Amino acid sequence: MKDIYSVLKGPWITEKSTFQREQNNQVVFEVDPRANKIEIKEAVEKLFKKRVLCVQTVKVKGKPKRVGRHFGRRPDRKKAIVRLYPGETIDFFEGV
Repeated sequence: MKDIYSVLKGPWITEKSTFQREQNNQVVFEVDPRANKIEIKEAVEKLFKKRVLCVQTVKVKGKPKRVGRHFGRRPDRKKAIVRLYPGETIDFFEGV
């Protein structure tokens, strides 16, 4: 799990994550379920060239879904809430 692109899958863009980015200087990412906090911190620092203050992780259970008479579930995921040092920002939608 040393490749930074296999650790970080992408940003987690929701209303709550946007509020966290604006108010608390926190960025939320979807990460590999096997990644730990140290690997996530190193991946964000190398990829975005920003200093990370702390990392919190949350396992998100997949919701049960139904299509017609067939039942299934969405896959389990893991997200990481990364707090940056004051003055550091990561913008995903620059100029939009």
